[in-house]
Amino acid sequence: MYASGKYSSRGPALIPRMKTKHRIYYITLFSVVLLGLIATGMFQFWPHSIESATDWTLDKRSVHDAPLVHLPVSSPIPERGDLSCRMHTCFDVYRCGYNPKNKIKVYIYPLQKFVDELGVPISSTGLSREYNDLLSAISDSDFYTDDVTRACLFIPSTDVLNQNSLRIRETAQALAMLPRWDKGMNHLLFNMLPGGPPDYNTALDVPRDRALLAGGGFSTWTYRQGYDVSIPVYSPLSADVELPERQPGPRRFFILSSQTAIHREYRAELERLKEENGEALLLLDKCSNLSQGAASARKRCCKGQVYDYPHILQETSFCVVLRGARLGQAALSDVLQAGCVPVILADSYILPFSEVLDWKRASVVIPEEKLSEMYTILKSIPHRQVEEMQRQAHWFWEAYFSSMKAIGLTTLQIINDRIYPYAARTYEEWNNPPVVWSSVNSPLFLPLIPPRAPGFTAVVLTYDRIESLFRVITEISKVPSLAKLLVVWNNQNKSPPEESLWPKIGVPLKVVRTKENKLSNRFFPYDEIETEAVLAIDDDIIMLTSDELQFGYEVWREFPDRLVGYPGRLHLWDHEMGKWKYESEWTNEVSMVLTGAAFYHKYFNYLYTYKMPGDIKNWVDAHMNCEDIAMNFLVANITGKAPIKVTPRKKFKCPECTAIDGLSLDQTHMVERSECINKFASVFGTMPLKVVEHRADPVLYKDDFPEKLKSFPNIGSL
Repeated sequence: MYASGKYSSRGPALIPRMKTKHRIYYITLFSVVLLGLIATGMFQFWPHSIESATDWTLDKRSVHDAPLVHLPVSSPIPERGDLSCRMHTCFDVYRCGYNPKNKIKVYIYPLQKFVDELGVPISSTGLSREYNDLLSAISDSDFYTDDVTRACLFIPSTDVLNQNSLRIRETAQALAMLPRWDKGMNHLLFNMLPGGPPDYNTALDVPRDRALLAGGGFSTWTYRQGYDVSIPVYSPLSADVELPERQPGPRRFFILSSQTAIHREYRAELERLKEENGEALLLLDKCSNLSQGAASARKRCCKGQVYDYPHILQETSFCVVLRGARLGQAALSDVLQAGCVPVILADSYILPFSEVLDWKRASVVIPEEKLSEMYTILKSIPHRQVEEMQRQAHWFWEAYFSSMKAIGLTTLQIINDRIYPYAARTYEEWNNPPVVWSSVNSPLFLPLIPPRAPGFTAVVLTYDRIESLFRVITEISKVPSLAKLLVVWNNQNKSPPEESLWPKIGVPLKVVRTKENKLSNRFFPYDEIETEAVLAIDDDIIMLTSDELQFGYEVWREFPDRLVGYPGRLHLWDHEMGKWKYESEWTNEVSMVLTGAAFYHKYFNYLYTYKMPGDIKNWVDAHMNCEDIAMNFLVANITGKAPIKVTPRKKFKCPECTAIDGLSLDQTHMVERSECINKFASVFGTMPLKVVEHRADPVLYKDDFPEKLKSFPNIGSL
């Protein structure tokens, strides 16, 4: 495979030759795209040549001072590339070795200008601005090392981002001349615009031996699973335009197609959908009446009406991203930046960073043959899910697409996770937006001593039971360790009572009004919660005495990683039905304590709100039930420990509650509670709840001693 006689200027294909009808299709597609590019002129100005403007001083040397290297015609050419390469066959992990930070070390070759024997450069653009930004970001990161002997991964300074600007043969020869090339072992190449006419291969055509490829247009044919990294096609347009902040929610248009020079068959199908669905679909194209250049690149037109691009993307719920001559499209980045949910129709396309990113949370992928069904498919997605996808789409852009730095460091982190899997980022870390934890400490790693912040914050969830609420507030205010009382007002149709009507208590009382009536609101990590201990209590729990509450807090101080509560419940396996059953009758066994009256560490508010697995939170809010069971599952799964029941009460009922007042007395309540247990066990993939026969009681509470000798004399009986 070294023989230069068999090597064409375009290079042999990475995949078997396409059938004739497919070749004709792509030749036609290329012609349409080429005409579109000529018509729009310098549409996206990608990539930007920086040789005449910018100095890259990674090696304390500018682009202008880079040494000139002549490539003899007889210079060796690397092999085409091994499609069977995987990390365990074509990558030497032993070069990476052990280090305390679990970080690979990356070496960037010194900048050189490669020319052929006639002095013609191997690239028409030299070092692009994009590749300069990429190398600069890596050199400023924790991955970088200037000691070649410590390096685990090597990155050439030769820019192969855009294959259109390369001389294929000469670029391959330049790579083979690198001193540590060794058939490409442990070398990484970045390429965003692969292939060339007429085939437009989906991977870089430059022969590269065993080098890893971070590519922007992989298909399932050319992508080496677990070896290559699929990266986005960077969009200078979206990076140069600052869009105003837009919250997720309903938009002016339902579906938008804004790509130019798309294939005529796709255009015809979109126009048919437009005829069927009217104003729900906005179909834009290039503006023929505008002068070509940067200004026209930021405009789109429809029947003479001009729209600003990419601003119009923010006015749409779903944005179509179709394949072009290349599978990878810069339009995907524009769409994500606007918080528009991308509808991706590009069969066999390997989505960017799909090794770690869950694209189901941020996009809709539809087979090309189902383009005609697109409107029906998108209409079936619930509004709440669309809002979550809009939010996730924008965060994906912000975290992984917004700059060459983000793209480069994400690529290195993925490779780093493969080499040090025990220290790899979790699914949640890759896919969940970072949460500001307000310096909260996890109780799992705290010394078992009283918390630094004294006392507890009582969080009372209420809707419309004013009289009962005021009685609860009055009773809780008698507890010596109460630091603050927070009332979560869950009624959006009614305002809370005037300030003058509330009970006068000796600690701060704060009312928080929620935007939606959700049971999960009781577990939100409100900024007003400054203590580590939280008492969750319902507005109808009027039977607990101040002694019982104070004792519960004292127990929690000794076990800050547990749920410490009063009403005990049990889960049982129903052998006849073959599923879990919820039990609330008298029993000596306990596996849950209800959060209608329970102490816990505020750390679990963050886990419940931001880290709850699956769709459990949505299930709770949709059914208006089981938020307490969900919290028990969460805590037990994290700690591996059972809750602690305090005080002797077994029957824990509100003596004055009626079926009208009490949600828990609804006929379907108990059935749903059993359903919840089975649902949550399925999501967690296990049954984390632990059954114990344990109850915490104060010393001397049963003994016949004078009350003044007991610390907690007012403890209720069975």
